[in-house]
Amino acid sequence: MNHDHLAMGSPPMAGDAHDRTDADMPTAHKSLWQTRGGIVLIGFLAVAGFYLVTEHTAHVFGALPWLLILGCLLMHLFMHHGHGGHGSSNPPEGGKS
Repeated sequence: MNHDHLAMGSPPMAGDAHDRTDADMPTAHKSLWQTRGGIVLIGFLAVAGFYLVTEHTAHVFGALPWLLILGCLLMHLFMHHGHGGHGSSNPPEGGKS
């Protein structure tokens, strides 16, 4: 590109690096659910969930007790970080010593 016009003080010509449009500007990041792939994923998960419930009801209900136990274990592992875990020798704030 010829940038001689910059030295002479004339306005930039069309197509210059200084002439930007909205298409050249970076766009805001979209969440997954606002993209075409996210919408396809939602549709696929809805069809798969419907198929599991209608065709494999016995299997789904058979897995529920195990999912409940798994959920309890995962909550125990990931939710104890807020109060110091088990066996903490430090009393909670505002508590008696």
